[in-house]
Amino acid sequence: MIVVFLLCVFAGVPTAGQTLDVCATCHVNARCDDKADGSGKVCNCKYGFVGNGRTYCQDKDECQIGASRICGQHTTCHNTYGSYFCKCLSGYSPSNNMDVFIPNDGTHCQDIDECRISGQCGEGGQCRNMEGSFECSCQLGYRVHNGAEPFHPDTDKASCKVVDCGQPASVEDTVLLSFTGTTYGSEATFVCDEGFIWVSGDNISVCGANGLWRGSTIVCEEISCGDPPLLPHTGQVCSGSSTPGSTVTYYCKIGFYHSEGNNVSLCTADGLWTKPNISCKEVRCGAPPPIPHSVMLWDKISTVGSQVVYQCKSGYRSVGEGNVSVCSASGEWDEASLLCQEINCQEPVFKPHSKTLWDGTSHIGSVVYYQCDEGYHTRGLRNSSVCGENGQWEDIDLWCEAKCGPVPFLANSEVVWHKRSVVIHRCVEGYHSWRGSNVSVCGVSGVWQEATLRCIEIKPPINHLNILNEKCLHWKAEKYEEDTEDYKVTYVGSRDYQRSFHDKRKRLLSSKADQLELCLNLLPVTNYSISITAVSARFTATITTNTSLPVPPAPVVYYREFETPIPTLRLRRSANTLDPISLYQVFVLPIEEIMLFDCSSPGRPDPSRKSKSSSEYITAQIRLTQVGTEMNFTVGDGLYYGGFYNAPLENGRNYYIILRAVSHWKTALKSSCVLWAKIGGTSYVLKVSSLSAAASVGLVALAILVGYSCIWFFKRT
Repeated sequence: MIVVFLLCVFAGVPTAGQTLDVCATCHVNARCDDKADGSGKVCNCKYGFVGNGRTYCQDKDECQIGASRICGQHTTCHNTYGSYFCKCLSGYSPSNNMDVFIPNDGTHCQDIDECRISGQCGEGGQCRNMEGSFECSCQLGYRVHNGAEPFHPDTDKASCKVVDCGQPASVEDTVLLSFTGTTYGSEATFVCDEGFIWVSGDNISVCGANGLWRGSTIVCEEISCGDPPLLPHTGQVCSGSSTPGSTVTYYCKIGFYHSEGNNVSLCTADGLWTKPNISCKEVRCGAPPPIPHSVMLWDKISTVGSQVVYQCKSGYRSVGEGNVSVCSASGEWDEASLLCQEINCQEPVFKPHSKTLWDGTSHIGSVVYYQCDEGYHTRGLRNSSVCGENGQWEDIDLWCEAKCGPVPFLANSEVVWHKRSVVIHRCVEGYHSWRGSNVSVCGVSGVWQEATLRCIEIKPPINHLNILNEKCLHWKAEKYEEDTEDYKVTYVGSRDYQRSFHDKRKRLLSSKADQLELCLNLLPVTNYSISITAVSARFTATITTNTSLPVPPAPVVYYREFETPIPTLRLRRSANTLDPISLYQVFVLPIEEIMLFDCSSPGRPDPSRKSKSSSEYITAQIRLTQVGTEMNFTVGDGLYYGGFYNAPLENGRNYYIILRAVSHWKTALKSSCVLWAKIGGTSYVLKVSSLSAAASVGLVALAILVGYSCIWFFKRT
């Protein structure tokens, strides 16, 4: 520094011979220093001031050269009168632990490790220090909630939420003994169910970080005692089970009786049968009782099951069917019902249209002669019968037949029995009887009284069965004249995509008509098996059909017009459990000179990709499971819905918002659309003919129904 002093002599200043006091002339913000050459004093401005030291010393702004140069990195500089001080930026702290500092002692700003503070990231969070800041992620067993990793707890809404596996899933043949909770790391302990034993595997399941229970490999096998023990001369009565608590009852076989001991064996919990001590001894009946006028055929064995056969002596016949007596398990012979009576043939057999020549005796060897009445002739080789040893007159093939000529012929019939003067007819194959008698009789006058049987061709009582419009049954009835027939209709529906679904119903119908129709309330997208039974004819016909996917009902919306680019729209949905809607799609349609909208169009998922044919795009796709009975949706909120980006709308531009309901099953896809809202201020006139009501919003629109789709044409007017 070079200081130039200009000395002037004025009135009141020292004159020659006087000494000047330099220090008395120094500025209040200056100090008086010795000159370097020792020739006297000099005034210098103090640190933090600049000037000549005598007339002025003004404040020096040290911060002009920049905070990083004067205070160091990560700082802010603050000027003061005659000095300055430094402060560290957020996320940094001074090395001397002072709030403010001057770095002349080497003080600098160093990064603050926010992760040293416990709980910085909240429960389940783990902290990662960064230069001047920090970030959070979730520990194992936790998932980020309301955001994505990494996140900052002061600026983001995200937090870590513990993984919850829900109630432990049951394991076959086991019961849940206990569990410590449902969150990550919780343990569930299983034990084998009653009647089962643990043979292998681990019985503890742990809630994993993926939200699933894992680890339990326990295998339980049913405790079985196997086959019960065998005992001599016994049989067994059991339920067929060999699990603990099962019992087997022993009984003595035929020919043996229960003498003493316990006859029950129990399957115990250790898998063993208790041993019964039943004792079975052989049964004996002794000599069988005699029957008068009979002889006994017997092998002299009297054990259970042994038999004795009785036969009547010559000249006697048996009365009753029981000529056998059996040694029973009670030790006694069953009583035979045989009685032996002297043989007597009683009255001779009557032969129609004949008279008998007989002496009135009916003992063995007695003879009776037959002679046909006048007007009849004899058929057969013998005309006499002898009383036999069996007490019966001999059967002879004699009969007296009237002279009626050939058997009567009936159309479409055949003779199944012809004897004497009686003929029985029946319809040939392919025909069935329809009223009338099937018997022809030769009368005493020698003329056939013919059968009145009519044979008509057999046709199914139900034929030409078909289904129209997926709901109405048509069939032709084959029946007698105008008889009333009762029909029972049973139809069963199932769905291969919904295993729990089962629709089974019945209908009854009585009608005299030949052509019948019955319409059923068949549910959509269902496989049906339909059976129709003609009750009196005992005939059943069956047909199957598959109902198709219907057009979904048009959404019930609250149409509104908005001038804001972020409107909130409202949808009200039916609570019907058979609602066929699979999902909803929201279309954004910019208003142009000529606009074409096809309700069946797949739509573009990205509004940034321009289409040559149309500028509409899908801004959201919402599954039915995400919609209650009512839903509010904000267009242009910048979020993703079902993989589609809900892009913000441009200010000042006009749009139509269209809501599409989609039903999807296998390869079939049906949809219906409705105008939901208009956004913008341009005046149009709109006429819409579609699946739902719409308001006047300033366009001329022509709606043409094509298949199950609705195409809107828009033109500015």
